[in-house]
Amino acid sequence: MDSIISGSGAQDACTAASSSLCGYALLFNGLSLIPIWHYLLGFLIGSVVFLYNFLEFHFLEDLLSGFRGSPAKFTYNSGSEIYSGVASKCRIIHGRYLATPWLSSPHIQTTFLNFFGRPPSFSYRRQIFHASDGGTIALDWLMSSDVSGGAFHMESSISRDDTTPIVVVVPGLTSDSASPYLKHLAFNTAKRGWNVVVSNHRGLGGVSVTSDCFYNAGWTEDIRVVLHYLHKEYPKAPLFAVGTSIGANILVKYLGEDGENVPIAGAVAICSPWDLLIGDRFINRRLVQKLYDRALTIGLQGYAQLHQPRYSRLADWDGIKKSRSIRDFDNYATCLAGKFETVDTYYRKCSSSNYVGNVSVPLLCISALDDPVCTREAIPWDECRANKNIVLVTTRHGGHLAFFEGLTASSLWWVRAANEFLHVLHSSPYMHVQKKIKTTGLHSTLDSSIDQGPYVNIADGMVAAAGNEHTRDVVEEDESSELPKDIHRNNNEIIPDAGNDGMQITESKPDMSRKNVDKEVGLTSSVMRCLSQISRRTKVSIWLLAYIAVVTSWPLVGSAIGMFLKRKIQKASPRLSA
Repeated sequence: MDSIISGSGAQDACTAASSSLCGYALLFNGLSLIPIWHYLLGFLIGSVVFLYNFLEFHFLEDLLSGFRGSPAKFTYNSGSEIYSGVASKCRIIHGRYLATPWLSSPHIQTTFLNFFGRPPSFSYRRQIFHASDGGTIALDWLMSSDVSGGAFHMESSISRDDTTPIVVVVPGLTSDSASPYLKHLAFNTAKRGWNVVVSNHRGLGGVSVTSDCFYNAGWTEDIRVVLHYLHKEYPKAPLFAVGTSIGANILVKYLGEDGENVPIAGAVAICSPWDLLIGDRFINRRLVQKLYDRALTIGLQGYAQLHQPRYSRLADWDGIKKSRSIRDFDNYATCLAGKFETVDTYYRKCSSSNYVGNVSVPLLCISALDDPVCTREAIPWDECRANKNIVLVTTRHGGHLAFFEGLTASSLWWVRAANEFLHVLHSSPYMHVQKKIKTTGLHSTLDSSIDQGPYVNIADGMVAAAGNEHTRDVVEEDESSELPKDIHRNNNEIIPDAGNDGMQITESKPDMSRKNVDKEVGLTSSVMRCLSQISRRTKVSIWLLAYIAVVTSWPLVGSAIGMFLKRKIQKASPRLSA
């Protein structure tokens, strides 16, 4: 009986197994009846859905909204005069931003900007700036007269009494004046009647690194001395500044460091990373962000390759070559060259979010919430809201420095918004005015000098530093005690360069009379500079300091004088007795 039951059980198991196999066979037979193009269509649809989400497309969202775009959101202090008197009158930032339909993805926008960008065609004029540490900075100018009437006029220049506003641009990481987004900004700003100068980072823009100082995300010394020079060279021209990406971080950090003591009337920060530590965590979070991390690292390695001799001496060259992320590069290069203890220390010290509360000039900040490089998590919302000088504008879309608009993607929304804000600010009573020109103080001991030429059209390849002689130290001067104008100028001579197909290079020849005057005033100015620095840092009078010095040192000096006189009297007494 038991054997019969066990036999029937085995038979049932076999029947079940065969039926399941038959089920799979029937399923495969059914699938084979489906045409193969159906599978291809299904795979295509699945791939589109995956890419749509992976690349964060928002075309359907724009389609459902009737391609009206989305309004920007504002963060500002309720008592801010900058918002009520300036930003509220800007139509562009109060309108709607609609991305170019075929670029309706932050990743597609950012990629298109870097590889294509559709920048306007024009040529800069180059001016070489020399820092006293031996560093070389390329200043690339675009005058309003250069783009007027669609023609390029090399003969025009800026006079000392010119009142045309100057916009100083601080580029992003490994970017220079030739980057498409900077060419968009420079051309449109010059088109509106202002002069533009791009302050390239050290070692970029075709200029060699000529000192042991490299730029980094918190290096504010270069923009400080450049702005100081421009303010003294063109005292009647209002100065404005625009920073992009890492350049925005540098600009905001500089504004926070110097507070009221900045020579610029207003500023704009575009797509700032704000908090570098949060940004570092963000860019290693997802696969798509890691692609950006790797791409930026390759750019940094290319920058290091251009200046390999110095990096080999100051940093870990083998580590630089093996770097696979920005953090790796900062560990093997930035921290060693910049004397930072760790990468996190570098990120903490150089984050501009720490300086937002001390910004004392009108500042417009623009960021996209879908920025794939600089996350919205790092935006200092509360700090911006607490500062009456800051207006923060965030858009739903835009990517990183892209913000393409129109069917042909021929313009960048943030460029128009920044220019409108600066023009409204210029015509308002809210421009910041520096009360007194001061030295860089505790922030830097790097005085600077400038070649009054040479204006050079940008050509491919490295540009060697020209004119390494320092013309003058940058010292504090009252405007009423300036030296004659001919002392501040060099004799410029235009020399045709046959090797550059008609391009002209303006070289500077130093004036010998200026050198003689500098020698005469050198000792006096250096002594007065030291005394004035002591007075400013201690906030007390020089005469009070002298009085304190005499009183505190008198016991020692008095005793020394007493002993000296006593010996003289003892030596003289035998002679008198004789």
